[in-house]
Amino acid sequence: MTAVNEARTENSDPTQLTDEEIFNAHLGGKLEVGATASLADPKALSIAYTPGVARVSKAIAEDPSLAAKYTWAHRLVAVVSDGTAVLGLGDIGPSASLPVMEGKSALFKTFGGLDSIPLVLTTTDVDEIVETLVRLRPSFGAVNLEDVSAPRCFELERKLIEALDCPVMHDDQHGTAVVSLAALNGANTVLGKSIADQRVVISGAGAAGIAIAKILIAAGAGDITLLDSRGIVRTGRAGLNPIKEEIAAVTNSSNLDGGIDVALRGADVFIGVSSSKVSEDLIASMASGSIVFALSNPDPEVHPEVAARHAAIVATGRSDFPNQINNVLAFPGIFRGALDAGARRITEGMKLAAADAILAVAKDDLGPDRIVPSALDPRVGPEVAAAVAVAAKADGVA
Repeated sequence: MTAVNEARTENSDPTQLTDEEIFNAHLGGKLEVGATASLADPKALSIAYTPGVARVSKAIAEDPSLAAKYTWAHRLVAVVSDGTAVLGLGDIGPSASLPVMEGKSALFKTFGGLDSIPLVLTTTDVDEIVETLVRLRPSFGAVNLEDVSAPRCFELERKLIEALDCPVMHDDQHGTAVVSLAALNGANTVLGKSIADQRVVISGAGAAGIAIAKILIAAGAGDITLLDSRGIVRTGRAGLNPIKEEIAAVTNSSNLDGGIDVALRGADVFIGVSSSKVSEDLIASMASGSIVFALSNPDPEVHPEVAARHAAIVATGRSDFPNQINNVLAFPGIFRGALDAGARRITEGMKLAAADAILAVAKDDLGPDRIVPSALDPRVGPEVAAAVAVAAKADGVA
């Protein structure tokens, strides 16, 4: 066990939380702005503000690129939500989503060393959100989309990438996908298996499920079956939206038709990113030495203790079971690396590099109960950032 893990076992059980503890911790919010410039005397005030600041403003007016050097904008991440898909709570609106966005900003600072600001919007119209962020573009250096419902989240991310000259990423899609890939590679390393030889079943064809399918394909997955509430997503199935039609064309190479019972029979990997439940019998029907990622949180698709009766490796999204697949392993480092490199966007290569870097941190301590590092491992953010920055330059977006 590493020193990091040994220290963590001494902490109190994170699942035993009282309302008093939780609400007291949120009093007044979880964020504040701190000054980096001294204001201790008249000269310091004159330098940081008027009249000195006018010289800096004039220089930026003459050369706008200097804003990246003399303001915080190029290091500031806007955490943006419309409150339509918040955690497991659904469409609860922008104000109710704000505590979550504040938490996200706190994670950016703690694990990525980046300042960020929550922006919750009172519109769900994709074009209005895009227009709002285009108008605010001088104020930030990157956009982290959060808790936007599918399928609008796909259109919103695409349009923002087209409209803004800075990194944009919907973390519910790509953060989840990156950590899932890292975890699957970790599990396969432990078991001596290859993703190219596995049949992977993904339950949930929303933001996370489709992003996971895409990154697994990019990583060389041989056979992926994706399911939504109506069953296997396949070419020719009636009622598919354009996003599902696109993913149907590159998945289900086994030409399966039916529900989760058909999909899981003989499958090597199950990744759950939906609220649907999976029975023990279905897990038992998977191939020998199977891998189960039951990521619905707080209630996994199948209880990990039940899954462990049949699967070789089990992971969840929860902190109270081994192998937590947590987005905090990915997004702080991805954005830090993108901003360090001056990247204009986040590429598939940068996401794959992030997954490799996450796994590399845990490589010397891999096991059935440790396929990714702890979410609190301080090594992860810097390693991911460094790998992403290199990939950004290799992909020509820096």
